[in-house]
Amino acid sequence: MPQDTAVTSPVGRTPSADEERFPGGRATSPLRDVVFVDGVRTPFGKAGGLYAETRADDLVIRCIRELLRRNPALPPERVDEVAIAATTQIGDQGLTIGRTAALLAGLPKSVPGFAIDRMCAGAMTAVTTVASGIAVGAYDVAIAGGVEHMGRHPMGEGVDPNPRIVAEKLVDPSALVMGSTAENLHDRVPEITKERADRFALASQQKTAKAYAAGKLQPDLVTVATRDPETGWGLATVDEAPRDTSMEKLATLKTPFRPHGRVTAGNAAGLNDGATACLLTRADVAEELGLPIAMRMVSFGFVGVEPEVMGVGPIPSTEKALRKAGLTIDDIGLFELNEAFAVQVLAFLDHFGIDDDDPRVNPWGGAIALGHPLASSGVRLMTQLARHFAEHPEVRYGLTAMCIGIGMGGTVIWENPHWTGNEEN
Repeated sequence: MPQDTAVTSPVGRTPSADEERFPGGRATSPLRDVVFVDGVRTPFGKAGGLYAETRADDLVIRCIRELLRRNPALPPERVDEVAIAATTQIGDQGLTIGRTAALLAGLPKSVPGFAIDRMCAGAMTAVTTVASGIAVGAYDVAIAGGVEHMGRHPMGEGVDPNPRIVAEKLVDPSALVMGSTAENLHDRVPEITKERADRFALASQQKTAKAYAAGKLQPDLVTVATRDPETGWGLATVDEAPRDTSMEKLATLKTPFRPHGRVTAGNAAGLNDGATACLLTRADVAEELGLPIAMRMVSFGFVGVEPEVMGVGPIPSTEKALRKAGLTIDDIGLFELNEAFAVQVLAFLDHFGIDDDDPRVNPWGGAIALGHPLASSGVRLMTQLARHFAEHPEVRYGLTAMCIGIGMGGTVIWENPHWTGNEEN
């Protein structure tokens, strides 16, 4: 199934060529509705911080076990697939981590698993890949997620880029440094100033602090036992990255990717460790097992863009996902946008005519405050969107979107099962 195909569309689906050629039926059936049942994540730590002595695969195992614990109506043997993403697939993030984590989490040996990589959108791609399998009938139930232990495995560890990429000028050399691509995007959209990026970053920190104070983020955090060589055993219960800051403090930070640049540690996501996992099923299987339905998948889209300005990726991927769903940006009532860099979110908002402080956008803050353990982040976006849907029955559609290294973008559109039908979106 193509990666940009609508999985289910509540606004109607055009019959496929096969359905037109074989109106009397074929061995296949129409696409099944795919639903997001539940999602969890570990607290996100700073690289080399909370999880310095914790294995990456143990973070994933903890998430899978928690999903099973929280959903006792699901017989473990009903899980058909486990897809886990990691950007750096070596060491404790290697060895087909979807399969090994499934075994170590206690799933039956009959449950298969695999690893997947689309850099920052690894977990998002794990979700869309197994969702495609559910839609065509290959699976009934699947677990998808991601992990990144950037303290143990920095981005780029062990890679060997083909020299032709630079020698033949296929891309600008800056495309291989994510912070440099953000500076390039600032060049493309000079109206997004450093001050504006800092202001957006400060708002992210403030929204996250408010969400923590209101108990919004804690329900989906999986506690993780940690070990420090000096202090001994501990317990990770909250994210390590959020910090108290101000516009004055942000203005003093260095610009490591370019002299007199605009990208700083304050208006970009940090280097983080963490894992996520979610449970996806066929809609009728969720009903059969008595599992909650948090969201229904509508469509998704992935695109390629110029690698040296990879931050623009979510713009065309969102346009593609909207087109596949038969929707417009005005139909979207909630946005969970990955804040790899403030400039890429602001470019998205400008393109679609959305204000920087629109309350529909990242209501509980984003990666600038919470952290961005690369391949795990896509499921964090989805889990938070599911929580927002439960609190906003007046909203029908929401989306999760992110930019992706080496010049890509990814977007998934979701429908709120709690929608009351009182508002257009």
